[in-house]
Amino acid sequence: MTYDGRILARVRDTIAEIKQKNETELSRRRAEVYACIPAVRETEAEITRLMTGVASEALKKGADAGAAVENARSSCEALLKRRAELLSSGGYPADYIDEIFNCPKCKDTGYVLGRPCDCLQNLYKAETVRELSSMLNISGQSFESFDLSFYDDKYDHTWHDSPRAVMSATLSICREYAEGFDNKSVNLLFRGNTGLGKTFLSACIARVVSEKGFSVVYDTAVSVMEAFEIQKFDRGGNSEEISSRVRRYMDCDLLILDDLGTEMTTNFTLSAMYTLINSRLISGGKTIITTNLSEDEMRKRYTPQIVSRLEGEYFPLNFAGRDIRAIKRERGFK
Repeated sequence: MTYDGRILARVRDTIAEIKQKNETELSRRRAEVYACIPAVRETEAEITRLMTGVASEALKKGADAGAAVENARSSCEALLKRRAELLSSGGYPADYIDEIFNCPKCKDTGYVLGRPCDCLQNLYKAETVRELSSMLNISGQSFESFDLSFYDDKYDHTWHDSPRAVMSATLSICREYAEGFDNKSVNLLFRGNTGLGKTFLSACIARVVSEKGFSVVYDTAVSVMEAFEIQKFDRGGNSEEISSRVRRYMDCDLLILDDLGTEMTTNFTLSAMYTLINSRLISGGKTIITTNLSEDEMRKRYTPQIVSRLEGEYFPLNFAGRDIRAIKRERGFK
């Protein structure tokens, strides 16, 4: 799994805030207890002196410090018991001034033995979903809510089947793709006219895959090409922000490139599109591309190198039927 640097930085900041909040609360508790029960402070100071002395003895004697360490352990246990009794007598829980951690496993550092802790990964997943939701409406998009009744169940000679049967198969493939997504997944090419559910099913896949913890980036072809152009010509003084965007397009586990064919066709955009598609194929990043273009229109619009990769490296999924928005208007849906 590839971590998105911007999202990971926010998660680390969140963990740091949690750690700081807990340390502040611990300081408040200790100040409160020390003021009410001074003997607790004295007991803790004695524990500190004892452990410091043991550490010093161990450094001096090495393996011969075993007896001293064992004696210190016994003394420390007695002092801790005394501290617990003092706290209890003052009406406090025995662990009231112990260190506070939201995650005892990593002690609010986010890492265990150099590897991301479960708490960091859970926060990362949640932040990934939130980030994706800001770009794509995934809150109400689910495979279960994909309504096949909007697709005609009459036989269509174009598809050699009914649009509903075509879309039922497409829905099943998309669901299986999302649930089994990993680094061996294929790339997908969603083809069909506007209003047939391409973006909806893209959002469904994005939601499931992002909740698994994979980095998912959604953007339109127009916006992606604009970022490449700004990076190339460095307009607007936002070079670092734009470079970060481009890196995310290149490095994410799953890129959803929506509305291929709506971007302007220039030598630069053709070159940038080839770079994006080819680089992700080489790196193993997975991509879902949606387009309203037919096969013939795609061949006319893009270079043979781009078309070759789209036709050879992407699994095509057809979207059939009539514009759902038009059908909803006819049926009186708002």
